[in-house]
Amino acid sequence: MKKTLILTAAALLTTLGGMAQWQPAGDRIRTAWSEEIDPQNVLPEYPRPQMVRSEWKNLNGLWNYAIRPLGEQPAAFDGEILVPFAVESSLSGVGERLGSKNELWYERTFEISPKWNGKRILLHFGAVDWKADVWVNGISVGSHTGGYTPFSFDITAALAKGENTLRVRVWDPTDEGYQPRGKQVNNPNGIWYTPVSGIWQTVWLEAVPQQYIREVRTTPDLDRKTFRVEVPVCNAQPGDLVEVTLYDGGAEVASARALNGATVELTLADPKCWSPDSPFLYDMKVALLRNGRRIDAVESYAAMRKFSTLRDKNGIVRLALNNKPLFQFGPLDQGWWPDGLYTAPTDEALAFDVIKTKELGYNMIRKHVKVEPARWYYHCDKAGMIVWQDMPNGDQGPQWQMHSYFTGEERHRSAESEACYRKEWKEIIDYLYSFPSIGVWVPFNEAWGQFKGPEIAEWTKAYDPSRLVNPASGGNHYLTGDILDLHHYPQPKMTLLDTNRATVLGEYGGIGLVIPDHVWVKNRDNWGYTRFNSPKEVTDEYARYADELLRLIGCGFAAAVYTQTTDVEVEVNGLMTYDRKVVKVEEERIREINRTICNSLNEQ
Repeated sequence: MKKTLILTAAALLTTLGGMAQWQPAGDRIRTAWSEEIDPQNVLPEYPRPQMVRSEWKNLNGLWNYAIRPLGEQPAAFDGEILVPFAVESSLSGVGERLGSKNELWYERTFEISPKWNGKRILLHFGAVDWKADVWVNGISVGSHTGGYTPFSFDITAALAKGENTLRVRVWDPTDEGYQPRGKQVNNPNGIWYTPVSGIWQTVWLEAVPQQYIREVRTTPDLDRKTFRVEVPVCNAQPGDLVEVTLYDGGAEVASARALNGATVELTLADPKCWSPDSPFLYDMKVALLRNGRRIDAVESYAAMRKFSTLRDKNGIVRLALNNKPLFQFGPLDQGWWPDGLYTAPTDEALAFDVIKTKELGYNMIRKHVKVEPARWYYHCDKAGMIVWQDMPNGDQGPQWQMHSYFTGEERHRSAESEACYRKEWKEIIDYLYSFPSIGVWVPFNEAWGQFKGPEIAEWTKAYDPSRLVNPASGGNHYLTGDILDLHHYPQPKMTLLDTNRATVLGEYGGIGLVIPDHVWVKNRDNWGYTRFNSPKEVTDEYARYADELLRLIGCGFAAAVYTQTTDVEVEVNGLMTYDRKVVKVEEERIREINRTICNSLNEQ
């Protein structure tokens, strides 16, 4: 009994010690969720909801860190950082800039459960911005470039019995480099924000068999009533089989097998479709079989849906979902947080923006020049929110002709810059491919870094023909892809109409309202496209824009994106404040307006 009390007291002191050592950095506004963070249990949810295994270990929490000049290894560490929050963020407990002339070093120890003996151990990173080099017990296990996609290493051969040491080195040039970076800049101002460097998504370990399922890639085909499922396997042997089974609730509705390397095809007699009004998801189980014995298995899910275009009775090209016209309407969602920057404080916070957007009557979200953790797309899948996914911009912009078809000269990127863009765009598409909510790929925004526009659009469409391609949202326009995307602030306006592609209003609005005590920088002139003084005034202006938008839908607009979900740093044109504590519009009025817009094509 005495020994138990001593151990309990020691555990309590360890927990209290961790909490005492960590506290948010700085005095800027924070979300309510930041108060719920436990350094011993940070973002504990399973990070890969589309391919779930039971044997895993979360490595989030307090790590040692050091910032050193390029090429200099730390002899000692500067302190502790709370992973997975970027070093510049408040929730990291550090709140320091990195800069291109420095490197960020991380270190922590971990142990492997004896239950994992005989298995291969994978080390996963959700995302690290931008270049990461990784060592286990002093042995290099791999490197990765790209700030928005997950990567993993098989670290089995580097492991020791007992305690193991994990060390990570990060370099991030922010806007001094050509790499995709979104709205990060070294000198934040206006619509450009704080840099995000280092680990910003969950780090975790996974135990797998010697032969294991590496990926589950699902393609629905509504017209044929089938799912095609590709299941790459690591270290497979001749004769291994892959089995995929679909469930509606607990009832099996389809099952099929294929030899490893072949595509599994499942046919449904009467498929249930996914839509914003009915976001039905099939449960899926995937197994690797050898001689009738299951040697690996994962759980996943899938949805039957089809994104396409069609002509209405007036010959106007419309966006369609499941072969029916649907006006897609939603906010520009940048995914920034005052306390975590790129990283939501909790999974509840991550889901909050999606759920609130749904409650406000929208059916779509444009994820703007950022890629989210897998769980964000999972929340969209469950809620029935269509996602337009931007490629984060990089390099610099060319000449910009947003209100006419392009006649100028595009940016000539270096060979290294082009290769970086192509690599990271492909990785993003691969990462997000099986999330059913994603309906539109957006390779460029407003000509930021735009190069070889037709070629990039055509490659994207060929690589993933199951989705629509919006070649350049508000950028330089060519007769390619599925969508012509116009931007106009603040009120809606149609400056072009494409007779062969869907014409959309990719950005408008930006109605500003300052809420005192909920701004990023106090006592300064915060920024919006237009400014008002109360939620009623903002809602009245929103309603005026909606009336004009409804008129333009009749003229040809097939979708629209309102700027924006939340305030971000000194931008105050959000539907909510940056800390998500105040909704800045009259919710019921906005909901009714939005539902009218979303349903505007239902009778066609």
